[in-house]
Parts: sequence; C-alpha cells; structure tokens
Amino acid sequence: MTKIALKIGDITQENVDVIVNAANSGLLGGGGVDGAIHQAGGPEILEECRKIRGLQGGCPTGEALITGAGHLYAKYVVHTVGPVWHGGTGGESELLKSAYQSSLNLAAEHDAETIAFPSISTGVYGYPVDKAAEVAVSTVHEWVTGDESLREVRFVLFSESDLATYKEVAASFGV
Repeated sequence: MTKIALKIGDITQENVDVIVNAANSGLLGGGGVDGAIHQAGGPEILEECRKIRGLQGGCPTGEALITGAGHLYAKYVVHTVGPVWHGGTGGESELLKSAYQSSLNLAAEHDAETIAFPSISTGVYGYPVDKAAEVAVSTVHEWVTGDESLREVRFVLFSESDLATYKEVAASFGV
C-alpha cells in the first residue's frame, strides 16, 4: 500500500527518487519552486530542458516530462506544467489533474518508489490552495489505489496554512 505523506519543507532537499517541478511551459526555469529546483540542481537540469525544448518546443499545460536531477538528492526531476487559475471556468481542474497523473505515470515508468510534489499551480499561477489540494489529493489517492508501484507519495508544502489545508482534504480520503 502506498503511503501519502504531507509535510512542510524545501522540496530541493527531499531524498526521493523523483522530485516534481511546477515548471512553466518554456522549461527554462523561473521563480518559486521552478527556480529553486533549477538553482539547487545545477546547470545539468537546464541543459536537459533546453535539449527537450529544442526537440519539442516545451511542455504543454497538463503534461509532464522527465530529466536527470543534477545535484539534487533525487534521481529524476519530473517537470509538469499546471494551469493558470482563471476562476475555474477554463478547465483548470482537469488540467491540474492531468499534471499530477502525467507526473505519477512518468515516475512509475522510471521505476521510482518515492516521489515528492509541491502544491502545483498555487504560486504565481494563482490556483486557490483549497481547490488545488482537492485535485491533488484526490488524483494521487485514485492513482495509488490502481497502481501500487510507488511506496510513498509526499506533498512538500510551503507553509503551515498550506499543510493544514492539505491535511483537511487528505482526512476526507482517509489519508
């Protein structure tokens, strides 16, 4: 059975097989989690992202791709692009669900046993944390119920209030 864990922390310091990056579609780093992962992981991650960008032009919203992890403790970084919040009427929940599913699928395809997620789209993309937590936890719960290849899925959150929100949502799923 897969453990779903919730904690406050710095995702770049997580000792897991896969760290998920809340990337932008251009894959060239940015602010928030994306910038922190690129900075901590070093230039190798950016170089791999540049190669991917050259081949396919970036990463569409709701999809994911995988690179090495550079200097991070992880083996891989899964870069996924969550949606920008437009009030919930632009298919944001479906795109966010797809970002989590795509990330989990890539982790499983690369024989990962542990994965750490940030709260995707809740920073500069403006997705409300409570709504994002519902999508994140329900998607992960549903995925691990059908696929037990992962030992642990960890949500590494930025603040006490984010953690409290995720804990409340997780409790409703018996997590």
